[in-house]
Amino acid sequence: MRPFEADGVLIIEVTNAREVMRQRIGRLGERLIGRVVDPEAQVEKALIQELETAFKEFGIEARIVSVEGPQLVGRQQLELPIQVREERDVRVIDA
Repeated sequence: MRPFEADGVLIIEVTNAREVMRQRIGRLGERLIGRVVDPEAQVEKALIQELETAFKEFGIEARIVSVEGPQLVGRQQLELPIQVREERDVRVIDA
């Protein structure tokens, strides 16, 4: 994996993962949220897949990294440390 030279970093914080999962699995499955189903992980996985697909369609090369640990504090601060949960390199392959 070669290093990327990034101009900036985009941080997406999903704030309604539990609600999204409730809508997807219905009232019966709602009892399982947090016990069997990890809503944050499920929504994050779907979001990463959608981002990867969209990036490839637009010819965007990117590094998508799923991390655990950072917390947004207001609008001006990001607290660390982080633990990488998933990472994908999106590359454009010339046909």
